[in-house]
Amino acid sequence: MRKQWLLACLLLNIAGGALWAQEAPETKQRTNIQEFTPSKLLFKKQWDIKWFNNLYTQTRFADSDGNVAKDLPRETFFTSTLEVFTGVSDNRRVNVGAILRFRSNAVGGRNALDVFQFDGESTTARSGLTAIAPSVKIAPFKKLSNLSFQSSFFIPLIDRETENGVFLEQDGFVWQNRFFYDYTFPGDKFQLFTELTTELNFGDELTSNDGFQNTSGSFANNSLVLFPGVFLSYFPTSKFTVLALAQHFQRLDLGNDLTQDFTAVGGGVKYQVTKELNIEGLYTNFVRGNNNGLGETFNIGLRAIF
Repeated sequence: MRKQWLLACLLLNIAGGALWAQEAPETKQRTNIQEFTPSKLLFKKQWDIKWFNNLYTQTRFADSDGNVAKDLPRETFFTSTLEVFTGVSDNRRVNVGAILRFRSNAVGGRNALDVFQFDGESTTARSGLTAIAPSVKIAPFKKLSNLSFQSSFFIPLIDRETENGVFLEQDGFVWQNRFFYDYTFPGDKFQLFTELTTELNFGDELTSNDGFQNTSGSFANNSLVLFPGVFLSYFPTSKFTVLALAQHFQRLDLGNDLTQDFTAVGGGVKYQVTKELNIEGLYTNFVRGNNNGLGETFNIGLRAIF
C-alpha cells in the first residue's frame, strides 16, 4: 500500500508539473530592432556590423539671413559608412570599433543618380575612401543601460577638400561624441530615442589657390557642431517598426568666421529580416536653414548583430 501511495504521489507531481509548464506564459524575446537601439551596448564577444548609405541632393540654398535661392544646379552627395563594433567587457558597458567612410559627389546640375557612376576624375564629380575613425562606446552607469555615449576620432584620407570646384570631404580632424538615451513605453509598442552629437573640427587653416578651385585645410576647422535629434518609433509587430524624426544642426564659430544651421524632419521603417539581420529605410527633408543647402536625403541601411 505504501509503494502504491508513493507511486500515485509521483504521478500527480509529474502531471502537475506538465500542466504548469503548458499554462506558464512564454518569455517574450525582444528582436534586435527592439533591443539594440544605439543606446544599448553589445555583450562580450558579440559583433555589430552596420552598413549605412545616405544620398543627399539639393537645388535650393539658404544664405546667412535665411533667404532661399531656388532652382540652382543640382548637387548630390552620397555617403556610405561601414561601422564595426564588438563587446569587450563582461558587464556590457564597453564596446570598441572603427568607422570607415566612402563618398561620391556630383555637382554642376548632374542627375542625382550620377554619384553611382563613381567617375571621380571628371570636373563635376569626385569619389573615394575619405575617412577612418577608431571608436569606443561606453555605458557609464550600471543601472542605466539605455544611457550611453560613443566617442570617435575621424582621420581624413584625402589630399584636398575641394578640387576643380568639387567638394569631397572635410580635410581636417573631427572629434565626434554622440550621447544616446532611449525609453520603451509599457507594452513594447512605442519607443522614444534621443541623441545629441557634438563635433569638434580642427586641423590646418584653410588655404586656397586658383580661385578656390583647389584647397587645403577645411572650411569647417575651428568650429563646433551641436546636432540633437528625437526619434519616435511604433512597433505594429516585434519585427517591424515605423518612426518619425526631427533633427537640428548648429555649427558654432570657434575662430573661422563660419556659422551654419538647419532643421530636418522625416520618417522611416525598420524590418527584422532574420534573427541577426535587419534593414532600414529613412527619408528626411531640410525644412529651414541658414548658410546651408535645403535638400532632402534618402537612406538605406543593413545591420547584422551576432
